[in-house]
Amino acid sequence: MIDLRKPIGVFDSGIGGLTVVKRLVEKLPNERFVYFGDTARVPYGAKSNETVIEYALQDARFLLSRNVKAIVVACNSASSVAIPALRAAFDVPVVGVIEPGARYAARRAPGGKIGVVGTRATIDNRAYSRALASVNPDVKIFEKACPLFVPLAEEGWIDEEVTRLVAEKYLAEFREKELDALILGCTHYPLLAAPIQAAVGENVALVDSGVAAAEATAQELTTLGLRSDFEGEGEREFFVSDVPTKFKEVAERFLGREIEKIRKVDLETLRRR
Repeated sequence: MIDLRKPIGVFDSGIGGLTVVKRLVEKLPNERFVYFGDTARVPYGAKSNETVIEYALQDARFLLSRNVKAIVVACNSASSVAIPALRAAFDVPVVGVIEPGARYAARRAPGGKIGVVGTRATIDNRAYSRALASVNPDVKIFEKACPLFVPLAEEGWIDEEVTRLVAEKYLAEFREKELDALILGCTHYPLLAAPIQAAVGENVALVDSGVAAAEATAQELTTLGLRSDFEGEGEREFFVSDVPTKFKEVAERFLGREIEKIRKVDLETLRRR
């Protein structure tokens, strides 16, 4: 029998995936989590699909070496191209952020008008558009790349005037679309939910793909009988492939809590797995 107290593994190309970990912890507080951020090779969105798949397989193998019972791909780029390869390669449940985010948005868009904001790579890949179309072919989808949101989130400029102006500049065209929902298609963007909401209007439902992924993970674990029976708060472990300047400060902002220890994983170790 599988040990129900095995951890859930989560990986991202950097630190944005910690916003997904935050949602997972909120949804599954008694579960253990192991997070790996491939900060030495970020961003994945600038790489070829073949390279992203290769990196994703390496990341997953590292997590499996930590004895995880499931893997959450908290990276939009990897979720858009690597999920089939991961599910074929490993005998554990694999949950991405794009499919759950699309389903979550479709349920919150009775009028069928859904916007998607993300990095240029995510928007160019059209992963959310394809996922939304598979859920409901009748939805109308409007996409916009908002690359400046990432550095603003990492600087912690949530309430600054510059952030408000950037959000208004990016999202002015969405105002006239009368959207039902807007997918925050980058794990950094939930930190900027307030200025984004102000820019698109209060009637637009913001969809945090981390919330959707957490719900999908909980449902998958329940269906497979893998939910932890531990009654306390689960342990969290954090690994990275590089430790950039100010990493701990930025990571704690994303996670919303203090991180006691961050361990580095050598890239050669990853490649050999």
